[in-house]
Amino acid sequence: MKNYALTIKTKEQEGVLGEITDIISKFGINISYVHVYVEQVEFGTVNLELDDVDDIDKLIAELETLDSVVELECHGSLNDIFGKRIIIFGGGAQVSAVASGAIAEADRHNIRGERISVDTIPLVGEDNISEAVLALSRLPRVKALVLAGSLMGGKIADAVRKLKSEKDLVVITLNMPGRVTDEADLIVTDPTQAGVMAVMAIANTAVFDVKRLKGNNKF
Repeated sequence: MKNYALTIKTKEQEGVLGEITDIISKFGINISYVHVYVEQVEFGTVNLELDDVDDIDKLIAELETLDSVVELECHGSLNDIFGKRIIIFGGGAQVSAVASGAIAEADRHNIRGERISVDTIPLVGEDNISEAVLALSRLPRVKALVLAGSLMGGKIADAVRKLKSEKDLVVITLNMPGRVTDEADLIVTDPTQAGVMAVMAIANTAVFDVKRLKGNNKF
């Protein structure tokens, strides 16, 4: 059995997703990820990632019998293409420095077969950052969060604590005032080094284990 990803262009009408999932369920296949959106006025797109597929050709043939299905494409999953994700939030200059370190380090590991992608967004304000942190629980493939700022606490610290209770990921912060450092797995003073260590913490091709630094996690 293998894992596959399907992109299905459909007519934009009621019940389309139910028809598709009913067929997939009949094959005993698990849907690990689904993204549905309206591409044009009359058409929509369903992206599916499927686990434990025994006969992909038979599944595709049956899906194509649906009147609502316009086109169907089988391709690699987002995990195969983009891999693990590192997310960086915080002030613009610090975010760019963290990203620089993360991208340079990810390049070294990706050359050796890893797939690690780096996403950044400069954000300021307690409400904006805490909202973004909480949204990560709904974002797939996130394995590390780096908070790059000068002062973070309050709602941000509460959001990080809640996120860690819902999602298995590494949280790295810069060395800054505020309660958010109490919730971090690792506190790093240099922004570039924070990006490097975020990649090392999640890469299978690295020999760095954040859990072994408990009680001595400030650099």
